[in-house]
Amino acid sequence: MISVLASLVLARPTLQLLLFGIGILALGLLLRGWACGHLNKESQLTTSGPYRYTRNPLYLGSIIIGIGVTVASRSWWVTGLFALNFLVFYPVAVRKEREIMQRLFPDAYEEFSRRVPLFLPSWKPNPDARDKSFSWALYKTNKEYRALWASLLFAAILFFKLLGL
Repeated sequence: MISVLASLVLARPTLQLLLFGIGILALGLLLRGWACGHLNKESQLTTSGPYRYTRNPLYLGSIIIGIGVTVASRSWWVTGLFALNFLVFYPVAVRKEREIMQRLFPDAYEEFSRRVPLFLPSWKPNPDARDKSFSWALYKTNKEYRALWASLLFAAILFFKLLGL
């Protein structure tokens, strides 16, 4: 939260970079939304949707959102905050999540780990993934709409800052 507030204060947006950054941010939101429409947290190992390509689509989506924020902000300070946050937070979060999944689904997660890359997506989907369609109910249950609203608010504030309001 501190990084977001600092980003708003330190931002020096231009219209072109704001629009480009919002486009990047939207890609991250789409990936996160797609993932949340498949995610049954800790009740079953999710292997459908974007989880067919990467074990961590939510983190990947967040990284893409962060890149969009840094572009839209047009500030080296914001870029530095984002990089620091990424380098400190994500390795710990990914390790903790891996430990939880190994504890909850030991055999299935081991096989999933062999077939699906940790972070950067594979071009070929996991052939063993269950074919399951996107669920708006899961999207709502996972409260991913909060990321959408926060992103819209961030973009609006940067737009008003750009206008000098």
